[in-house]
Amino acid sequence: MSYLPNQNRYQDMEYRRCGNSGLKLPAVSLGLWHNFGGIDSLENARNILRLAFDKGITHFDLANNYGPPAGSAEETVGRIFKDDFKSYRDELIISSKAGWGMWPGPYGDWGSKKYLVSSLDQSLKRMGLDYVDIFYHHRPDPETPIEETMGALDLIVRQGKALYVGISSYSASETEKAVAVLKELGTPCLIHQPKYSMFDRWVEGGLLDVLEDKGVGCIPFSPLAQGLLTNKYLKGIPEGSRAAAHRGNGAIDEDAITEQNIVKAAKLNELALQRGQNLAQMALSWILKDKRITSVLIGASKPEQVTDSIGCLANTLFSDEELKLINNILA
Repeated sequence: MSYLPNQNRYQDMEYRRCGNSGLKLPAVSLGLWHNFGGIDSLENARNILRLAFDKGITHFDLANNYGPPAGSAEETVGRIFKDDFKSYRDELIISSKAGWGMWPGPYGDWGSKKYLVSSLDQSLKRMGLDYVDIFYHHRPDPETPIEETMGALDLIVRQGKALYVGISSYSASETEKAVAVLKELGTPCLIHQPKYSMFDRWVEGGLLDVLEDKGVGCIPFSPLAQGLLTNKYLKGIPEGSRAAAHRGNGAIDEDAITEQNIVKAAKLNELALQRGQNLAQMALSWILKDKRITSVLIGASKPEQVTDSIGCLANTLFSDEELKLINNILA
């Protein structure tokens, strides 16, 4: 049976303008870093994507190396897009990235024009798309001139292979340089995708201020610290969890499930319950409370996790007392 999206899918989702651009993104976006690879269930991936779109999540975020194996998440999206979403392409924001190792030899990694252009061509073939909405440089390259890397992003837009471009994991100073080069080229930097959660607050040390000043959007990844900021690990490492799966490709492992982190998560969970939320919802709300944040990227291994995460939008306001308690717990 063909997929027919929920007719009321835009009713309850919040959409936020991305920096100074004309683009709005859903406050909650779906990241496909894990659970959409060749080792995962295609039907489960299909069910997650369908439910997300039914709930108003219009933004699906990928990268060339998502899987495992690398490239397979884009292949999964390509199969599902062809069957379910082709008629709704103009309602979707699909992003991809390049910047980490993807193929052997000197042209399959980092930030050269050769790598970025070739990688996006491969990504478009895997997904069966004519263009992506957003294309990111996935991490700064200390050896390639930033003018070359940003010039490649500019070229990609002018070729019609991407509508917008962004950067990921750039420091505040690196971001200022990248934004300036792109502005001079005439292709503004739309968005920055940094790692940001209650357990990893580096962006508060200057990056968010730069993004606000330059009119660049922000879409954090790993807002739940890959599950640490959920109820999943409060009583140890459950069988079948990501930490127990040894997936590789940047996935969390047992070493991150420390007693210190569990103690903090348990205290945060108590506060979340007082707010009428679970820990995951509060952790997402805590990021979205900042108006400099355009959207927050969630991951999901099952459809119901998408529904649960969207519940964060019911309460993104924090009292001064709650913020003080959170800071004391995290100190």
